[in-house]
Amino acid sequence: MAIKEGDLLPSNTLYRLGDDGAPKPLSTDDYFAGKRIVFFAVPGAFTRTCSAKHLPGFVQHADAIKAKGIDEIICIAVNDAGVMDAWSKALDERRSITMLSDGNADFTTAVGMDIDRRASGMGVRSKRYAMIVDNGVITKLNLEPDGSFGVSSAEKILEDL
Repeated sequence: MAIKEGDLLPSNTLYRLGDDGAPKPLSTDDYFAGKRIVFFAVPGAFTRTCSAKHLPGFVQHADAIKAKGIDEIICIAVNDAGVMDAWSKALDERRSITMLSDGNADFTTAVGMDIDRRASGMGVRSKRYAMIVDNGVITKLNLEPDGSFGVSSAEKILEDL
């Protein structure tokens, strides 16, 4: 069952590349506690819409989003921590977006946002969505219809803030 506004994020583990080059686990319970976060998910790092529009929009509007009382902007994908770090370096010079990995799709599945793309050789991926999370509680959730881009954009999140 998919998450909805008002839900508490499920307890899970995401990963971030550490300074030593190894993936470091992050507990969602601990990481989201006491913070107001904009969190967006993409089907995959380095993919067309994700690299041309989704991530760049959040990079471009990061300061404006944070000026609205947001502590952090997080991007997640079903890719490993090394890929997420490389994608950040390629598209976010200032490192204004925190890139987290859900390499096994555990979190994505737990929130009901998984989509089976095995028929096209992509495996299990995440649906495209964005949300505002306040102290672990989803206060706004914008889920894209399959194949679309708009409601999960940085511009839409700015309107919602």
